[in-house]
Amino acid sequence: MTYPRLSRTVIAAAVAATILVPVSSVAEQVTIGQTFLASGLDPAKGSNGWALVSHGIGEQLFRVSRAGEVVPNLAASAKRNDDGTWTVELAPNRFFSDGTPVTAAVVAAALNRTGAANPSARATAGRLTFTPVGTGTLMVETEQPTTILPSILAEWAFPVYRLSGDTPIFTGPFAVDSFEPGGSIEMSPNAHYIDAEARPNVTLRRIADGQSLALAFASDELDMAFNLPVETLKMLNATGKEVTSFPVSYQYMMWMNTRSPALSDRRVRRAIDLAVNREDLVTASQAGVPASGAFARSYPFAAEEPLQHDPKKASELLDAAGWILGDDGVRRRDGARLEVVLYAYPQRPDLVTFQPVVRAALAKVGIAVTTQVTESPSDVAASGEFDLFLWAQHTAPAGDPGLFLSLFFETGAARNYSGWSNPEFDALIANLRAEGNPKARIDLARRAQEMIAAEAPVSFLVTPEWHVGLSSKLEGYALWGSDYYVIRPDLVLAR
Repeated sequence: MTYPRLSRTVIAAAVAATILVPVSSVAEQVTIGQTFLASGLDPAKGSNGWALVSHGIGEQLFRVSRAGEVVPNLAASAKRNDDGTWTVELAPNRFFSDGTPVTAAVVAAALNRTGAANPSARATAGRLTFTPVGTGTLMVETEQPTTILPSILAEWAFPVYRLSGDTPIFTGPFAVDSFEPGGSIEMSPNAHYIDAEARPNVTLRRIADGQSLALAFASDELDMAFNLPVETLKMLNATGKEVTSFPVSYQYMMWMNTRSPALSDRRVRRAIDLAVNREDLVTASQAGVPASGAFARSYPFAAEEPLQHDPKKASELLDAAGWILGDDGVRRRDGARLEVVLYAYPQRPDLVTFQPVVRAALAKVGIAVTTQVTESPSDVAASGEFDLFLWAQHTAPAGDPGLFLSLFFETGAARNYSGWSNPEFDALIANLRAEGNPKARIDLARRAQEMIAAEAPVSFLVTPEWHVGLSSKLEGYALWGSDYYVIRPDLVLAR
């Protein structure tokens, strides 16, 4: 993935629509299974915006292309003005699924509402204020100076919508017919999106765990099974099922709760990070590469040096912190055992696969681990009721490092699950927000990763590959962009 080239003026031709050949006048049916589903249809709440774009329902003003570049989508261009504001021109002839045209007034109302309600929309440049200037032009003010507004508008928190009463209406290639929270979404082609007649109807099913997902695909219940567990691939291959593996820009990581008594000590956190062998995790998942830091190595702002595995140094740090190894192989200090609870969640099957590997690695240095699996990872992470938490995150969803570093690590940030606070890091992120030079942004992002590595509020583990099953109906459908663009306008039946 390439680093987006964002100058003071970002003007690009409108994204050319994919040329599609109509299949029939009556849409056929495709069933897609995933371990995750939007928790609701309101983009202003939680992570719904990400899921709605992934599902082919919502779209942003800008998006990330297959090549990793930020390109116009519902917008045609964005220009930074001399006073630091931005002028965004909308693309012509774009419509919501009810036929209502996309106008500056409607976009401003939606994105101002999202900015007020959703902390994730305020992470990179603070609160954005959208003001319509005519039918197709927006003026955008940012609470904190930024030179990368197109990248920010490609973040998952910013899909465009309009409210019809309390019901959000979107612009994506598929429209919602019915929604069963936690269960399924029935969708039909958006009649007001180009080449609508070529797309099938889609049933999007949430299947809670990867094993059940694989069995549903094996029994021909699904035309796509997204993110299959690696241990099911042999069985599926034996049945002749097509499974595609592709690299993603997610990072698998392990949050360390700095509010936990034992983990409040940096030496203990560093010891845990050093004790885990990332190569063992890659072997367990049978795919991916060891992480070097917060970002996949395909990004120019990724950390360059490999992360260390050094159990001897880990033991020395624990000794220095006063945790003495007992005859039973568990460390103690002041009579208390060094024991932690390690959480994972089944929506990302590899994380559950990692649990016994991490437990064994920590046992070798005298840390006792109990494992837990939760169906509600966001709730547990936000509650702070954990010690260690295996987590999957797309760390550069809009091709820029700023969102992840600010949203998950700044003091008091909405998703600072580890509870870490470092004034020097906060100052660096403030500089990153204001910096427009791409090389300087790379340098700042790498320095931020060095600070995180030194304090270890998180342990970055693996850059994964994912596995997707495709039936003959979807033969040749290319997966890319991790899980941000699973269902796209080019989802059509194979001929």
